[in-house]
Amino acid sequence: MAPMPQSRPYHHGDLRAALLTSAERTLREKGTAALSLRELARDTGVSHAAPGRHFRDKQALLDALALSGYERLNQTLAAADLPDAALEPRMTALARAYVGFAVANPELLELMYSRKHAPDVGTDLAAAAELSLGSFVVLVADAQRRGEIVQGDPEAVTLTAAASIHGLAALATNGTLAPDAVLAGLDQHVHLVLHGLKPR
Repeated sequence: MAPMPQSRPYHHGDLRAALLTSAERTLREKGTAALSLRELARDTGVSHAAPGRHFRDKQALLDALALSGYERLNQTLAAADLPDAALEPRMTALARAYVGFAVANPELLELMYSRKHAPDVGTDLAAAAELSLGSFVVLVADAQRRGEIVQGDPEAVTLTAAASIHGLAALATNGTLAPDAVLAGLDQHVHLVLHGLKPR
C-alpha cells in the first residue's frame, strides 16, 4: 500500500505568509543552517520555484523573518506600554513584554539581532529594529520631562537600561537562568536598574 501523502500547510491564499510560517518553524526546530528555499517549497507543498517569487535568495528570507520578528516584538511592546504610568511600573511592563517575547522566540530574537547590523540590511528592517528600542527611548524621554529620571541624551540613558534588560533576556534564553525565575524577578531587576546598587 502506498504511503498517505503528507498534509500540506498551504493550499491557497498568501504564499509569502505560509513560507514565513514554515521558515520560522524550521528556524525554531533546526536552526538557520537548515533553512533553504527548496526545502521550504517542499514543506509548504508548492513547486521549488514558487518561493523565488517572494524571496530572491536565502538571505532575503532571513531578512523577511527578522522583519516579521521585529514587527511582532513592536506590537508586543506597544500593547504592554503604560504611557500614563509612573516610570518604574511602565518600564517593568515593557521589560516583561520584551523578556517574554525573547523566552517565547529565542531563535528568532537571535536572528533579529544578527541581521540588524549586517552591511546590506534593508531600510525596513533597520527602521523596525530602531522602533523596538524607540519604545524605551520614549519612556525615558517622558520620565525626564516629569523629573523621574536623570537628564541627558535619552538614547544614552535608554542604552543602559535596555542593555541590562536584553542581557537578562539572553540569560533566560541561553539556559543560564530559568525563564520563570527571570520573569518572576523582573520587578526587582527594574528597581535595581532605576535606583542603582549603591546603598542610600
